[in-house]
Amino acid sequence: MKFLAFLFVASLTQAADLQPLMALPDQIVLQDDFSKAGPLDKKAWAKRQGTQWTVEDGVFRGKPSTAEFQASKKDHKGLEPRLSAPITPPQFIAKFSVRFDGGSETAIVPFVEFGHHVCRVRFTKDGAEVLADGESTKVAESKDLKYEPGKWLHALAELKGDEFVIQFDGGPTIYAKHACFAKAVESGGNGLGLAGPKGGTVELDNVTLWSIKADAQPAWAAKRDALPKFEPVTLAKKKAQ
Repeated sequence: MKFLAFLFVASLTQAADLQPLMALPDQIVLQDDFSKAGPLDKKAWAKRQGTQWTVEDGVFRGKPSTAEFQASKKDHKGLEPRLSAPITPPQFIAKFSVRFDGGSETAIVPFVEFGHHVCRVRFTKDGAEVLADGESTKVAESKDLKYEPGKWLHALAELKGDEFVIQFDGGPTIYAKHACFAKAVESGGNGLGLAGPKGGTVELDNVTLWSIKADAQPAWAAKRDALPKFEPVTLAKKKAQ
């Protein structure tokens, strides 16, 4: 029991250790460790495609939609749990822990996105990739972050103007730049979003969302120059999901 308690505390510490690289935090918009069981908070979260979300066992857990819902739809059936946080500011810092489990990886899921179809981090057995502008362009990738079902990922993401950076505890740090990120700032969007594996589950924990100040971190330019660079690649259009 003591060992399990140590692992739990270590998990929280890992998430807390990540600090912003680019943006300066302003106001906390949302902070939740999901310690109180109950239904989805509709002011903060929006379930997508009829999928099922509840706070239980100290996490926010998502499951696919019911068989009845799936049978009633021609598409967007909710075959994988999907969620968004419209409360997310257009420009933001987002710290969170996420775990995908069960089901199967597809050409689309699992992913975490920031703005619906704006900036998407897709996880695969071969690594992670950042997709922009309706998943039409791959703007960054990391072969070091391979999808492992059942593994907690502790992350801190920042979007400011046309720049995006996301850190994962233990590495990697992935940087991307695309004009559509700035357009999303102007038009809004659906904020932080998740989609789990097909037929699987998602668990979300220790979420904090901040608005950001106009100025960047004083040392951001030097930190950005030290990050891996990637030449954008135009992709074949997939059916939007």
